[in-house]
Amino acid sequence: MNASPITATLLVSCSDQKGLVARLTDFVFRNNGNILHSDEHIDEEAGLFLMRIEWDLKDFAFAREQIRGAFEPLASELSLDWELRFSDEDRRGAIFVSKFDHCLYDLLFRHRAGELRADFSLVVSNHPDLRGLVEYFDIDYQVFPVTPESKPAQEAAILAELERRRIEFIVLARYMQILSPDFVAHYPRRIINIHHSFLPAFAGPKPYHQAHRRGVKLVGATSHYVTAELDAGPIIAQDVVRVSHRDSVEDLIRKGRDLEKVVLAQAVRLHLENRVLVYGNKTVIFD
Repeated sequence: MNASPITATLLVSCSDQKGLVARLTDFVFRNNGNILHSDEHIDEEAGLFLMRIEWDLKDFAFAREQIRGAFEPLASELSLDWELRFSDEDRRGAIFVSKFDHCLYDLLFRHRAGELRADFSLVVSNHPDLRGLVEYFDIDYQVFPVTPESKPAQEAAILAELERRRIEFIVLARYMQILSPDFVAHYPRRIINIHHSFLPAFAGPKPYHQAHRRGVKLVGATSHYVTAELDAGPIIAQDVVRVSHRDSVEDLIRKGRDLEKVVLAQAVRLHLENRVLVYGNKTVIFD
């Protein structure tokens, strides 16, 4: 079986203007690149052009460390916001968790199975409960107990540890703490969260109990980037499953947790494969 090619992926956004697709794809073509995937979207209301181009680096005219410099003149001419990534990068990630283990275990299992191309070297928790599970996967587990009084100091300690390990992104796998705006500012568009999709209708504790009392017909999950505004960041992935009058509260919780696992893993995969382009508080998903 042939190994997958090492590719470069360019994510671009800018004001819409004529000839953008031709100019951007021509950069790859002129430099002997073989485009494997190309997709674009125009937000007519915002007047914004968004594009993802992925090409094979074999025989490309520039070494990977030279591509940014070679592309910069065109990017400046077109006033692009852009990001360049490579498919063989194992980005350093940390998982945050409290006591619920379903999302954590699913991520660790998928990572071990090779589904998620990342270097998960650390799990951070505010409780010691899941240490055994994490250490079974040979990953470091560190506990930072959080109280209202200790939160600023503990967040500072966590940030120091993340910086020491050169962590690039964070996954909140049911981490039951609200991150401060200062913490979030250190990782813009690089903290991925998961929660049930009953918000804002059923906020607060026991949302599944509230939903059951209202006789809901759908249970959902939402994964999004974290912003300073709670649970209001750009959405990456969502899904729903139908429920009926026959389902108990326990059934709703089980179905909701199953969805949370799948949707969070999907969001992490899309992030790692450079398929998410954020603009404003929205996303384009090039899947």
